[in-house]
This record gives sequence, structure tokens and C-alpha cells, in this order.
Amino acid sequence: MRKYIQEVVTSPYKIIAIDDDPGILDSLNVVLRRNGYSLVTFTNPVDALEELKNNHYDLLLLDFIMSPLHGDQVVAEIRKFDKDLYILLLTGHKDLAPPLDTIKQLDIQGYCEKSDNFDQLLLLIESGLKAIEQRKTISEMNLQLEDANDKLKKSYLDIVQSLRATVEAKDSYTRGHSDRVSAYSVLLGKYLKLSDTELETLKIGGLFHDVGKIGIPDTILLKNGKLTDEEYAEIKKHPQIGVDILGDSDMFKDIIPFVKYHHERFDGRGYPEGLSGENIPYIARIAAVADSFDAMSSRRVYRDSLPTPVVREEIFKNLGTQFDPEIGTVFLDIIDNHYDEIQEIKDKYQ
Repeated sequence: MRKYIQEVVTSPYKIIAIDDDPGILDSLNVVLRRNGYSLVTFTNPVDALEELKNNHYDLLLLDFIMSPLHGDQVVAEIRKFDKDLYILLLTGHKDLAPPLDTIKQLDIQGYCEKSDNFDQLLLLIESGLKAIEQRKTISEMNLQLEDANDKLKKSYLDIVQSLRATVEAKDSYTRGHSDRVSAYSVLLGKYLKLSDTELETLKIGGLFHDVGKIGIPDTILLKNGKLTDEEYAEIKKHPQIGVDILGDSDMFKDIIPFVKYHHERFDGRGYPEGLSGENIPYIARIAAVADSFDAMSSRRVYRDSLPTPVVREEIFKNLGTQFDPEIGTVFLDIIDNHYDEIQEIKDKYQ
């Protein structure tokens, strides 16, 4: 095995060459060094693979016919741990090059016939490095865009959080309600065996489901007594107000069904659209159970909290009418057999 390392170069890119012919490597080393490129060379492909696993390189010049591994076998191994390495295949004759399908399948960017004239190879190397530079620029731009989006998302979340806090600050009886609904929804989602992504949607949806109440007058929200039909009509506007606050932002698109439809009923007698059965989004059917459980088991301005057996009975009586029977049954099982998890949420967000 031979290994050459160019110490003074003008190009920032690192190139590695693998060829079992030392003479070819000597020539490559001289030509590339003369053109300002750093080059590390190997005659043994097995040793080269170990080097590539442990160190970063931008471009690989690879002989095709080698021992103990051919070039396509080397590339297959490389692609197991490095999908980005730019690879130029060198062949002694074009008839010895691998089939075009193999080149595409292994993501080999190009190949060049070996020659005493290195002009074509230098052009391919220059073209490859430009492609690498463009890919690097695009990657950096994407990272900057992600960072900007993250900052925008945080600012937006902070604003909505402030609105949510304002809603709950109006009424000491409902303080912690959104946090509990969020936690109950996630708990129910876990027992329904939902994915982590779906659980995250339930978590955020629960936190923001009542943000629309910021647009409901305090005289209605804090009324100590039965609401008139007109007042109830105003209350029923809060899901749509919440949707309007969250807007068309992509960051909230997954939680919109939770916010908009958490007061729909399985029998179609809910609001705002009177959806029924499976026409109600699944997360909204989960929300309905979690929201109702907390409403019944928490103190309100017009009544004290209801005992857990009473709340359980209300949920049971309304399976198939107010609540999705499958989802409601799972929550009843949590009450009966895992109440310690419910109590933990109550203690945390009381």
C-alpha cells in the first residue's frame, strides 16, 4: 500500500484515489498536486475503506478492476456509510466499465478512461467539486432557512401562549385546564397506541384548543349561572376564533382539527359544524373525551368539581352519543385501572 498526503494545497477539498497500480497513483499525485489539489492514495481498497470510514473526503477517484475488491464492490460498501461522497470511476478501457444501470444504482457521478492525458479527468474533477460546492451552499441555505423558521415559529408560539395564558388568567376556576386537556389527550393517545407524531399533535392541540375564548366577552365566560341562548351562541364561536388566531400557518395545520372540532358530538349534535361519527377527525374525538372529563372533574364558577364515579358514569352514559364509543371505552379503562396516571396529571396542573 502507498499513501501520499499533499501538505500545501490551494483547494480546500480533499480527494482520495484508489488504484492497485502504483504507477497510476504516482501520476495522479503529481498532476493533482500541480493543480493545487490535496490527494491521499491507496493501492489496497480494503485499507481505503477503513480510511473513508474514519475521515471525511469530498471526492473519490476509483479504479474499477482491482483486487481483492472491484470498484463496484467498493462503492457498494461506501454507500452503506456515506451517501454524499462524489465518485469518479476510472477504467482502463470503456469496454471494461460497469453497465450504466450499475453506475446509476450505486450513485456513481461519472467515469473516465485512463489516459496519459489528464485534461479530461481534471475537467471532471473540477466539475465534481463545483457540484459539491453547490450542494454545500444549498445545505447551508437550508440550515439558515430552518433556523429562521424556528425563530419565527418560536415567536408565533410565544404569542399564542400569551393569548392562552390570558384566557386562563381571566378565570381562576379554569386555570390549568388546557394543560390538563393536553396531558389527558396524550395519555389517552398512548393507550390508543398512536404514534409519537400523533401524540405530539395531541399535546399541542390540547394546549391551544381554547385559545379562541380570548374573543369571548368576560361577562359570558365568567357568568355565575345558566347562559342565555344568545350567550351560548357566542360561546360556540370560540373554536372558529381559535382557528382564525392560529391562521394558515403550516406549524399549526395538524392541530386545527383539535381546535375546531373538540365540541363536536358523535351523534352530530355538537358544534360548530354538527359533524357525526367518523366524519369528526380522530384527534377531535379524543379531544372531546379529554376536554369533557376535565370540565366535569374540575371546579367551575357555577358548581364544584364532580366526584370521579359520577364523571365516569356520565362518560359511560354518553358513549355513542356525545363520545366515540371506542375512544370513550378506552378512557373508562384508564379511570378504572390506571387512575394513578390521571391523578398525577391533576396534581401537576391543579
